[in-house]
Amino acid sequence: MDFVPGSQITTPLVDAIQECATKHHAPFYTPGHKRGQGISQPLADLLGSAVFPADLAELPELDNLFAPEGVIQKAQELAAAAFGAERTWFLVNGSTCGVMAAILATCNPRDKIILPRNIHQSAIHGLIVSGAIPIFLNPEYDPDSDIAHSITPVAVAAALKQHPDAKAVMMVYPTYYGACGDVKAIAQVSHQHGIPLLVDEAHGAHFAFHPDLPASALSGGADLSVQSTHKVLGALTQASMLHVQGNLVDSDRISIALQLLQSSSPSYLLLASLDGARQQMAIHGKPLMTRTLQLANHARTKISKIPGLSVLESSNTPGFVALDTTRLTVSVSGLGVTGFEADEILHHKLGVTSELASLQHLTFIISLGNTQTDIDGLVCAFQTLAEKHPQTTANSYLDVFTRWKAEYLQIHPSSFIIHPYLSPREAFFSQTETLPVEKAVERISAEIICPYPPGIPVLMPGEAIAPAALDYLQQIVTLGGSITGCTDSSLKTLKVVRK
Repeated sequence: MDFVPGSQITTPLVDAIQECATKHHAPFYTPGHKRGQGISQPLADLLGSAVFPADLAELPELDNLFAPEGVIQKAQELAAAAFGAERTWFLVNGSTCGVMAAILATCNPRDKIILPRNIHQSAIHGLIVSGAIPIFLNPEYDPDSDIAHSITPVAVAAALKQHPDAKAVMMVYPTYYGACGDVKAIAQVSHQHGIPLLVDEAHGAHFAFHPDLPASALSGGADLSVQSTHKVLGALTQASMLHVQGNLVDSDRISIALQLLQSSSPSYLLLASLDGARQQMAIHGKPLMTRTLQLANHARTKISKIPGLSVLESSNTPGFVALDTTRLTVSVSGLGVTGFEADEILHHKLGVTSELASLQHLTFIISLGNTQTDIDGLVCAFQTLAEKHPQTTANSYLDVFTRWKAEYLQIHPSSFIIHPYLSPREAFFSQTETLPVEKAVERISAEIICPYPPGIPVLMPGEAIAPAALDYLQQIVTLGGSITGCTDSSLKTLKVVRK
């Protein structure tokens, strides 16, 4: 089908790849498997043979991701229209490269950027690459649920009053738990100071397609948003998009930054999946999201009635003005088990796998790919878990954590106050030494250390290592959680900046 501007039913990139994949010719270009002829048999058995002829390079018919003039340009224009942007870039290195590009495009070395403490580690990577100076804001914290939410407009305004030379504000919208801050008000505050609002909207790519979902970041006035199309829509893993609107972000700098951060040999399979996911949502998005919301609400209603369990609901408090109800967070602490223990049971014994396990919760992503059978299995698994672990008021792990939190930690670990001694870039390139963990207290961290998922750093380069941060990390390890980013995953040693 010929491309017609604004015709969302077309898939220009998918169609071009299909034509090239079925065209008979002798391939003397990359990739080396030559349209599947050189693929190992185990891999062919796993994936089938049809996918490999479509694994193509930058053929003349397929355009160039970094200087698009043909089918990629057309596909990105369609995506911009579908997602409500003025311009869209396809990303093959995930939202990570998009978040980093956003910082590179708006901040020069030593420029200040205001961002939440519970930012994803990709933003820290962006600080290291750009040399920007972070002004961290504590997110709002709910002690009852032990979950950190968003930053508030009041906090952003106070930070800009104190740092009027800041070049950008960045926020996470929604959080990993589906909590949404007041993006509209924060955009207004940012614009009053003439700077852009950058939004890590990795988990909100579906927002634009149903009125019962939170408003998309762009519709709330954000100048730039980065969305993981693969996380909640139908793209392949690692396929994401970056959207911009207005004139506060230099589009040419975005393009240059993405050339720096993305592979010079982008996967056309990933690019095609973005084109296909866009078309699917533009044509069928509302009914798909209606069904997804129905499944999520059914699960929420059923699970909330199981004794010992509770689900996260919108509280309309500062930092939490809306909830993406397709994100289901279940507290299991009333059963006397940790989220890590419950996750093990559900995954290994009951055939249900969560997206995220934390000390008290399990979080599940319910998307257009889930079925009623999935939801029935999820509800049944929680019913079985509750029967095997009836309500209790005592649990040794949780009692220890409660006492520990009361003694050391009045706020969520993502809210440890940070005024870095060094910029993340300076700390990253400093000479380092490795110390036993007990000797690393109050030394300057040279590592990004975080439980993953969700990938929110507890320690980052340039910060002094607080005792409470170490206690929190060691507690996570003891209770079965995973720590990433550190050289020694056992946390017996830490890498610090040499004095």
